[in-house]
Amino acid sequence: MGSDALHLLIDAGNTRIKWGVHDGRGWLHSGAIGTAASATLAEAWSALGPVKHATACNVAGERVQDNLFSACGARGIALDVIRSPARQLGVTNGYRDPSQLGADRWAALVAAHHAERGHKLVVNAGTALTIDALADDGRFLGGLIVPGPALMRRSLDRGTAGLRLTEGEFQDFPTATPDAITSGAIQASAGAIARLAERMAASGVPPSRILLSGGAAREIAPHLPIAHAIHENLVLDGLALIARSS
Repeated sequence: MGSDALHLLIDAGNTRIKWGVHDGRGWLHSGAIGTAASATLAEAWSALGPVKHATACNVAGERVQDNLFSACGARGIALDVIRSPARQLGVTNGYRDPSQLGADRWAALVAAHHAERGHKLVVNAGTALTIDALADDGRFLGGLIVPGPALMRRSLDRGTAGLRLTEGEFQDFPTATPDAITSGAIQASAGAIARLAERMAASGVPPSRILLSGGAAREIAPHLPIAHAIHENLVLDGLALIARSS
């Protein structure tokens, strides 16, 4: 991506498809739709301007990927859907099979590595909660995948007879079922993050910061054990770096 070229970056997740247009210096446009509406992407992009190239990560399956290519084709945009490599832009992929790492996680790791120095946890709190350990030298050590808070709540609604999905509030000691469900999902998410932070410290790479992204980031952030920063577009920032390098 040249310094003056417009590039469309697309993060196709399980719940939402987010995008932004980058000119090599900063973001010009951004938007999102529900993943279930992926067939309407060409219409959603009607105001993007003269974009000719796009880079995407997609964890939402083949139908969504087909719709990405269709929407880009309808607007004359050449699309590249990334897969996770063994190494890129200073980050080394610790997966036994690097291509099996979700491309959204890889893009977030690239962005996190370039955002600031230090050992860190890279957390994307969406439908799934991914918690990835990244050393200061760019080594991705491995990570966890658990249900995100909303998915935890829905699983109780669907899998139990007496626990219906009702909005609750976080409390330290919940005394009503909706609050118990909401508080339990948040505590479980924060606890998984804290446990991996402990394992990093025990392995000699104590994280100095947690970088958070995703729809549930602000819900989880107040309950984390160490310093944290919320990055609204960590995956898109990583995609912009990857597109620029190519």
